[in-house]
Amino acid sequence: MFLDGLDDLGGIGFWSIPVFTALIGWLINWSGLWMLFAPIHFHGVRVPGLARVAGALPRRLQEVPGLLRGGIGWQGIVPARAAKMGSIAVDKAIARIGTPRDFYEQLEPDAIAAHIVETFRSDVPLLVDEIMWREHPQLWERLPRGIRTGVIDRVQAQLPQVVGRVTTEIGEHIDQLLDPKVMVIDHFERHPEVVVRIFRDFGARELRMMVVFGFVFGFLLGIPVAVLDHVLHQWWLLPLLGVAVGWATNLLGMWLIFEPPEARRIGPLRVQGLFARRQWEAADVYARHIAADVITLERIGEHLLDGPAGDRTRQVIADALHPAIDLALGPFAPAVRAAVGPRRFDTIRRTVALEAADLTLVPLRDSDFSARQSVRIRTLVADRCRELPPRDFVEMMRAAIKEDEWLLYAHGALMGAAGGFVHLWLFGVGG
Repeated sequence: MFLDGLDDLGGIGFWSIPVFTALIGWLINWSGLWMLFAPIHFHGVRVPGLARVAGALPRRLQEVPGLLRGGIGWQGIVPARAAKMGSIAVDKAIARIGTPRDFYEQLEPDAIAAHIVETFRSDVPLLVDEIMWREHPQLWERLPRGIRTGVIDRVQAQLPQVVGRVTTEIGEHIDQLLDPKVMVIDHFERHPEVVVRIFRDFGARELRMMVVFGFVFGFLLGIPVAVLDHVLHQWWLLPLLGVAVGWATNLLGMWLIFEPPEARRIGPLRVQGLFARRQWEAADVYARHIAADVITLERIGEHLLDGPAGDRTRQVIADALHPAIDLALGPFAPAVRAAVGPRRFDTIRRTVALEAADLTLVPLRDSDFSARQSVRIRTLVADRCRELPPRDFVEMMRAAIKEDEWLLYAHGALMGAAGGFVHLWLFGVGG
């Protein structure tokens, strides 16, 4: 019986199986990439009551996108895990690449101060006039125009020193004011498309190779499947082996891309994961995205004022501005304090300082200036990424999807089984 089953191994029926498994392997990995990245937002239907019971389901099922929110459908694995990937990006890479102080210094505080002065100078007269009219109109109205003009002129003259003091104070407290993890997670949650773009470009070559591997591994694994099918002639064999081929195709592809992270010698061969081999080039791709989309002057300015430590940032700036307000009044400061009363004078000074604190960092949201400053961040990130041990560098990409790889393997197994049934329908048992 065994020899009879081997008689027609060169026939079309036999070779249709590895060709078929090759096409299925290609389709598995192509659709697997689609599952990784698309759609950006959840597409599906909401099921009443599902969210309440989803927490009691096995943990693996809870990881299916949308299930915990009470929906049946799909969202790309990468955008669905945007917050987690932001956390991983900080823990595995950004925290090792540099501290908040490192990033702030690369953005050149002196250049930031000069830009703030240039942008802010024309707003000073209106700011001083508006606050004084609101806080103490009688005093401001009674002051001769020359004195009012003198106050505004002194504020403008002091602006470079004041702003320099502000940026220095921020730099000294930056580790308490800036939390990269919160900043990155918040940005990724609000903009999952940024995560997709980083992930796609970072591992672009390896992701393309996954699709090619699907075809190659599918063909090679299909040969023993074809032998068993022609020998045993069991209808259930192709769907069952299709599960194994679909699972193994994805597993082998992931292994070739990521394992081993460090180069090893096996006889004359040098073996290393494809992604680790490309560390030098991939580091620059990663750095370009981090500098353009994640750690930018715009994001830092926004986080400093609107993040968890926003009130403390305002207080640091206000404390730096207080001496400037006294100096702005010059010789008239004692008289003004006596005229309005010490308590009222301190209230006016505090109000001016806090409002100026908000306005001081507004120029940091200038996208053109931010883009110019990002060049140094890109260089820092690229250099530090290249210095990472290969295992840590690989983890930057692998850790983001590691917990969800089973979804890709399960997808491959289901498609492999479906492919086995389709082959049975087209060619029958034994081809």
